[in-house]
Amino acid sequence: MRTTLTSAAVVVTAALALTTAAHAEIKIGATISETGPASSLGDPEAKTLKMLVEEINAKGGIKGEKIKLIMYDDSADPNKAKSFATRLIEDDQVSVIIGGTTTGTTMAVSPVAEEAKVPFISLAGAIEIIDPVKPYTFKTPHTDRMACEKIFEDMKKRGLTKVGIISGTDGFGASMRTQCLAVAEKWGMSIVADETYGPRDNDMTPQLTKMRGVAGIQAILNPGFGGGPAIVTRNYAQLAMTQPLYQSHGVASNAYIELAGAKAAEGVRLPGTALLIGDILPASDPQKAVVMAYKTAFEKTANMPVSTFGGYAHDAIRIVFDAISRAGSSKPQAIRDAIESTKGFVGTTGTYSFSKTDHLGLDLSAFRILEIKNGGWASVQ
Repeated sequence: MRTTLTSAAVVVTAALALTTAAHAEIKIGATISETGPASSLGDPEAKTLKMLVEEINAKGGIKGEKIKLIMYDDSADPNKAKSFATRLIEDDQVSVIIGGTTTGTTMAVSPVAEEAKVPFISLAGAIEIIDPVKPYTFKTPHTDRMACEKIFEDMKKRGLTKVGIISGTDGFGASMRTQCLAVAEKWGMSIVADETYGPRDNDMTPQLTKMRGVAGIQAILNPGFGGGPAIVTRNYAQLAMTQPLYQSHGVASNAYIELAGAKAAEGVRLPGTALLIGDILPASDPQKAVVMAYKTAFEKTANMPVSTFGGYAHDAIRIVFDAISRAGSSKPQAIRDAIESTKGFVGTTGTYSFSKTDHLGLDLSAFRILEIKNGGWASVQ
């Protein structure tokens, strides 16, 4: 009788273990600005995360373990983002966090993740996110400093050296302005005008008029995201300004062209990713297959064009999937270590190789200078 009961207990225990394993899930958290002033960035990010989780689960998950995505909408409010990060870690017990659509929300989430020792991949641009390097914080977009350098590189090729800057006072705009001022001399640029606008401003004509009057000004650079750059572009066209206009990677999407108007945006240049020109990439381009697979799937699922911002989310969650698979574990520390050891990972934004001293993993070659032509995107180089 004892032998029989013991055997039965073993069978029941084994069955329970198999049941638990069969229903095991890996929790990935996200705090995204799906609504609010950064919704043009956050909405495609949220759609991308949902799509890719559904896609990998339909294929059986990661080594038989399904992914559970727990996502909150912080509406670009840093306080909400911080609260959601705490909830994701303490209540939801996620293994990794993706998000921080904006620099402001990212800077609110990062300290929470660092204290809890949970890996966090940001979707925002500021260099301060990963410089200096923090053990648990990574990011997928190029830094604002890299954007400045790519723009100045293109200006230099065109013989443009006297630049006027008009930047948003939001976290992204202010940070990129600071970085552009810091590297201008390195690229032989003279900043001859420096204007700003607030997040609620709806007319930048006074600032642009002032800049137009600066003797010798050769180009205009607008660090910013959201609706501000579209207003700058419309006002620029209304004033019939002839100096080349450059925007930042913060508006690298079709939404910017629609808001500004194709006619007003014609000829505008900005640093962007391969994702926006996937259709015209040569077959030999190492990003071609990844870009087109994402573009095709996203546009079919979301019924809207892909954007650079959705691409940042695509790269972040695929890096996480890859790290979990290589680590063979869903423990935060194991995932963090695997992310940091990622080498040669091809994404929509570039090819990532992280290290202990580099939590971005991209260099300047991952950026491409794009120009708006006939309402669409063209590659300058």
